Amino acid sequence: MSCMIGLKCRECGRLYPKEVINVCEYCFGSIEVDYDYDAIRRTFTKGSFASRPRSLWRYRELLPIEGEPTVGLSSGFTPLLRSERLAAALGLKELYIKDDSVSHPTLSFKDRVVSVALTRAQELRFDTVACASTGNLANAVSAHAAKAGLKRFIFIPSDLEAGKIIASLIYQPTLVAVEGTYDDVNRLCAELSAKYPWAFVNVNIRPYYAEGSKTYGFEIAEQLGWRAPAHIVIPAASGSLITKIAKAFKELRRLGFLDGTPTKFYAAQAAGCQPIATAIRERSDIVKPVKPRTIAKSLAIGNPADGYYATKAVLESGGWAESATDEEIVEAMKWLAETEGVFTETAGGVTLAAAKKLIEQGIIPRDESVVICVTGNGLKTQEPLTNCVGSAVRIKPNLASFEANLAAQLSGVSTKQ
Repeated sequence: MSCMIGLKCRECGRLYPKEVINVCEYCFGSIEVDYDYDAIRRTFTKGSFASRPRSLWRYRELLPIEGEPTVGLSSGFTPLLRSERLAAALGLKELYIKDDSVSHPTLSFKDRVVSVALTRAQELRFDTVACASTGNLANAVSAHAAKAGLKRFIFIPSDLEAGKIIASLIYQPTLVAVEGTYDDVNRLCAELSAKYPWAFVNVNIRPYYAEGSKTYGFEIAEQLGWRAPAHIVIPAASGSLITKIAKAFKELRRLGFLDGTPTKFYAAQAAGCQPIATAIRERSDIVKPVKPRTIAKSLAIGNPADGYYATKAVLESGGWAESATDEEIVEAMKWLAETEGVFTETAGGVTLAAAKKLIEQGIIPRDESVVICVTGNGLKTQEPLTNCVGSAVRIKPNLASFEANLAAQLSGVSTKQ
């Protein structure tokens, strides 16, 4: 049974049917999904979870589909790692890493939103899907659409990382590299969505697509024993992930799954693209567009679609924002790998580097629970690490060569054999 009532404007509250609408025709506000929470309470109980699938679809009543899920049946439900060594280094009492770098099948949190978007696209009778992407979404749409047998058009900035380009092309979409920034790509896709009968997941069916991010928050709460963390640091690109995790916690409280203990949200952005962080620091309703200049290409959105709502969610929670330079991003990627064995992409480096600053500034207390969000895998963004992680020790195939080099390593003296 579907618990989706329809769509509504986030600004004026105007109601719309469950169709392809992403902008309010009355006030031009953005659109989100509306649910029947009384109906949800009848089946969505703590006791029901023991028999539910270990995927994002275990929260089906709070997702915008009408029939059975058809895409991403193995996506989601990624680990929440208790991070003892990193916590000790940061001086924290209780630290967790929510690790979507191992999400199936494309190693990022975008598997969540695409699973929901493509399931809904099929319900709406689309046979072709498309997206504007900084990389991870391109991978997810390419993979999930291939498995679903849908035609797919993927639009990306032409300077995207090679790993993300290959990780899309392997699924044989029509991949279009646009000479410009992500914001140029997104504007083009908005024009195309008005002309072609395709489901652009983050444009014309964005209200359904965005709801998939809530599952990231649902899982954190469930994996903590139906407890919300005191603090959560989230990478910000469009700003949607922040708003939807906040919505997830709000829905769980409304349904009686969480108590009233508030969670503070923190936006993490690259120093070379921080329109949301700037608005938060200025406590402004206006998110001023910027031209991105950062190695964190997955966060390089200069005109974020949900920037206003992300800023509002952070400030209303009592949270804050921080940014990280390219050098700090690389160091944080290395640090996370060395302490917790998690290889994150550049976005995760941004999140950890920002969290470190927030903790050192005393903005995040050291004696309260903290979750740091890792949203993608480091195999996709290896370029920034070139010449930054050392090199292999070369030896000849004999014991003497190994032991000579071992002695040199232990003494810190370089030697050649």
